Amino acid sequence: MKVFLQPALNDANVDATQTNSQRQLAISMSAIAQEEFDRNVPLNLCLILDHSGSMNGRPIETVKKAANRLVDKLSPGDRLSVVVFDHRAKVLVPNQVIDNPDFIKQQINKLAASGGTAIDEGLRLGIEELAKGKKESISQAFLLTDGENEHGDNARCLKFADLATSYNLTLNTLGFGDHWNQDILEQIADVGGGNLSYIQQPDQAIEEFSRLFSRIQGVGLTNAYLLLSLMPKVRLAELKPIAQVAPDTIELPLQQESDGRFAVRLGDLMKDVQRVVLANLYIGQLPAGRQTIATVQVRYDDPAKNRTELTQIISVTANVVQPYQPAIDAQVQPHILALAKYRQTQLAETKLQQGDRAGAATMLQTAAKTALQMGDKGAATVLQTSATRLQSGQELSEADRKKTRIVSKTILQE
Repeated sequence: MKVFLQPALNDANVDATQTNSQRQLAISMSAIAQEEFDRNVPLNLCLILDHSGSMNGRPIETVKKAANRLVDKLSPGDRLSVVVFDHRAKVLVPNQVIDNPDFIKQQINKLAASGGTAIDEGLRLGIEELAKGKKESISQAFLLTDGENEHGDNARCLKFADLATSYNLTLNTLGFGDHWNQDILEQIADVGGGNLSYIQQPDQAIEEFSRLFSRIQGVGLTNAYLLLSLMPKVRLAELKPIAQVAPDTIELPLQQESDGRFAVRLGDLMKDVQRVVLANLYIGQLPAGRQTIATVQVRYDDPAKNRTELTQIISVTANVVQPYQPAIDAQVQPHILALAKYRQTQLAETKLQQGDRAGAATMLQTAAKTALQMGDKGAATVLQTSATRLQSGQELSEADRKKTRIVSKTILQE
């Protein structure tokens, strides 16, 4: 397994007469399989399932069916644990190698709905179980809930998500129905390097579990970091300097290493699935000619070899010219639009929380137009529908708000 790494500026030419030029640097990465040299790495999966009273009936039965189908998809050598929570949490299936799937399904089928909701306790136990089998494996959790963390502490959830990241564990979250806390589930998934899914109807649970399982089967490398070094006279924007824009959009935290390079945690890299990070750069006045403005490198863990590796360092160059003529890279533009759509929708949500319905509707319309420019017609429809409802004096339902937020950062799973 190796890493494909390719940087590209939105405009490769820079005006030699300007004291300051802004550029967007798109950095594309993915894991590339090397056929016979790669071996299958075992999966280490933990299901963290809400079985509170509100899950009673069709929801809990569908979730049990979805979990059982996942058990059937696991291969010999894979590991599974199941943690369940209401206002308390318990380990239903301790972390173990899959050698008796029927017994595991029997345990899952005993699950009944009752009690309240304590997401943080479920998350704590889930991380403990997942950590037991993390050596030389792809370790991920699916956290599913249909409610607020009424018996827990949301700040504690984020501390556990940080802890999972330090253990090289990935957290995926699934919101079931319309009454879960989108802010906290989205933050857990973002911090935990995973994916947020919205299961609006119970029957969608099986398909969504299957989709997430296919996603983790595609993980080739783990614990990846993008390492970015800037040349003199080049700096990052002070506000929100770097974000992931594909396959979904996430604002990324930035840290500076002891050697002066910036490090951005990427988490898992999937085989042949492009991950794109967009950095907002300011370039000071440089002499005419081809100038190196930055270098990029990726550090990652290869679970098949049980070691950390580094890619080659790749230089990012700009053509400093006079007179200036733009050299636009058309492949970078959709990434810029993806980030704009996300941030415009965030602004709309902020305005709505402030009571500015007209301002929120205007920003949602702007985001819808941005989505159309990208060719994302599904997102454009959702965003424009929400804008129209606000303009007509209607309230946005919980489902409307959740769909609007999700299409701002990814493609809505219907």
